[in-house]
Amino acid sequence: MPKLLGVAVATFALVCCAAFAQAPEKQVKQEEPDDPVPTQMEHMLWQTQKHVDDLLWYHKVGDVAEIDKVRIVSTKPIRLKNPTAQGAGNPLIIWAYTFIPKKLAKNQKAPMIVFVHGGVHADFTSNSSAHIVRELMELGYIVVAPEYRGSTGYGKQFYDQIDYGGAEIDDTHSARDWAVANLPQVDGTRVGIIGWSHGGYHVLLNLARWPKDYQVGFAGVPVSDLVMRMGYKGQGYNKEFAGFIGKLAVDDPMEYRRRSPVFHAKEIETPLLIHSNTNDEDVNVMEVQHMVAALKAEGKKFEYKIYDNVPGAHQFNRIDTPLARESRREIYGFMGRYLKP
Repeated sequence: MPKLLGVAVATFALVCCAAFAQAPEKQVKQEEPDDPVPTQMEHMLWQTQKHVDDLLWYHKVGDVAEIDKVRIVSTKPIRLKNPTAQGAGNPLIIWAYTFIPKKLAKNQKAPMIVFVHGGVHADFTSNSSAHIVRELMELGYIVVAPEYRGSTGYGKQFYDQIDYGGAEIDDTHSARDWAVANLPQVDGTRVGIIGWSHGGYHVLLNLARWPKDYQVGFAGVPVSDLVMRMGYKGQGYNKEFAGFIGKLAVDDPMEYRRRSPVFHAKEIETPLLIHSNTNDEDVNVMEVQHMVAALKAEGKKFEYKIYDNVPGAHQFNRIDTPLARESRREIYGFMGRYLKP
């Protein structure tokens, strides 16, 4: 009886908390200049949501995937206020999810996709990504999903490590390298990378910095030009980015340029697919058009599709509609040309 009671209590707690885990991906808000710094209580709530969502992954894709969550080290160090403090310079420890299709034979090699979450201060959640992970499992891909510095659900210190367009990009690549070295079924010669929004931003900068480490990439509604972005966003958004990068764009435009994929188009050599939507309320289609123009100017091999006023706006091909599912099939078809699952 005590054992059954314990199970009942745990189940009740899981059900009560599940609603919190279903919250949408957190996004940087455009018009909240006085948005307060998250409280310790909010960080505790996010950590609780993360623990619950970690269980929900097993419920949603555990029938098709072997799931694990690992702690790995980035190639970039932890950032401390005192650069000579004990531990300064140590690599930052990050988390990553791994999903391996259950249908793979024990010694069978398979291609891998690095799936990067969006939202900046957000995390990889089953609410927004389980259906995509399930689709990738059915196609035979191994998936690794990094929780790069600044992600929510890991406490204030990790949240404050955010380095927009800086060390967070190295964190994503570190997850790629860890998986190739440590997951025996991963074929290191067949690695792709996908992401939407800020995740698409990660895709573009990973391809620019390590073009030989990925065979293909997909960037959905990607943040592409921070200089342009600061121009069409509000004052609150600009102030929040100053907290990420160190200065306002008007005070250091070259730093924002350095962190913008559009100014690194020349370095991208990997086959790439880009999607955007003309009614995107977050990443203005102008940003993506600028990225497309830069790639064309450099004579790069890539494909793109700009959807016209499709319902769902920024989320248009991540939701559960016939058009979204068809769009994702196009994405998987493009990736499959190079990864051959």
